[in-house]
Amino acid sequence: MGIVTVSAAYGAAGAEISRAVADRLGLPFHDRAIPAQVAGRLGVSVAEAEANDETVVRGLWRLVASLGTMPDPVGGVLPTATLPDARAYRQQTERVLAEIADGAGGVVLGRAGALVLKDRPDALHLRLDGPLERRLELAAARSGRPREEVRREMEANDRAREAYVRHFYRCDPAEAAHYHLVVDSTAFAVDTVVELVVTAARDRGIGGA
Repeated sequence: MGIVTVSAAYGAAGAEISRAVADRLGLPFHDRAIPAQVAGRLGVSVAEAEANDETVVRGLWRLVASLGTMPDPVGGVLPTATLPDARAYRQQTERVLAEIADGAGGVVLGRAGALVLKDRPDALHLRLDGPLERRLELAAARSGRPREEVRREMEANDRAREAYVRHFYRCDPAEAAHYHLVVDSTAFAVDTVVELVVTAARDRGIGGA
C-alpha cells in the first residue's frame, strides 16, 4: 500500500491536505493515534506522550528545553525527571512509523517521517510550505483569531519543529533534498494540491486500487 509522509509549515494546511490525500488513496491517516501507541509502549499516560509529541507546540518546546538546547519560552526549564528520556519518545515514534510502513501503510503528518523512512522505495515524502506572510494570512483567516496572536503561535510552532529535527536528525526540515515533492500550498487551492500529491503517490505505486 505504501506510505506518504507530510512535513508542513504552520499555515500550509498540512492537516487538511493530509486527510484528503489519505481519503483519496484509500489509506489510513495517522496523527493523534501515534502518541497513544508511544504512551502504551513507554508505560506513561497519553497526555505525557502528547506533551513530548512533535506536533504539539508547547510539548516541543518542553522537549527541546529538557535536552538543554533551548530555553523554555516562558523562562526556565520544565521538570521532566518523572518522564522517560526524550530520546525514548523519539525511538518509539520511529518504531511506530516503521510498523505503519511495513503494515497497511498510510499518510503520516509530521514526526520527521521523511527522515525516519528516507530509504523506503514505497514512500512519498512531501513538504508543504509557503511565504511566511501568506501562511500567516491564511492561518488567521481559517482560525478567525487576531493576526498577531496567530503570528506568535506560528513563529513558536515553526521554531519548535525545526529544533526537534535539528536536534535529533541534525538537518533542516525545510531542505528540499529530504523530499520527493515540495509544494507552496499557499499558492494553490487545497483541492489542487491534493490532486498533485495523489498523482505523485500513485506514480510511486502508493494507495489502494
